[in-house]
Amino acid sequence: MKTEELKKQNNIDFEPFYEALEDDPILLEEALEILLDMVDFEPKSIKKVALYIKEDSRNLYNEVIALYKSTEDKGSTPSCCGGH
Repeated sequence: MKTEELKKQNNIDFEPFYEALEDDPILLEEALEILLDMVDFEPKSIKKVALYIKEDSRNLYNEVIALYKSTEDKGSTPSCCGGH
């Protein structure tokens, strides 16, 4: 019975799902949030996703690095001295 269910799952056409994600930025954002929540609970997955982004999505990787450096620069100056 389980083998039959797995065969059905493998035959699912994901193209409409992918098209919906491409067409609706809010749906894409929600899907990414769900994915990141799932990955957050599994440390090995976090590293795999980070490596995937670094290797296959260079623009995204560079954007994340730029955001990190930007927040790091703001955090290095005490708030009393205009760092925020």
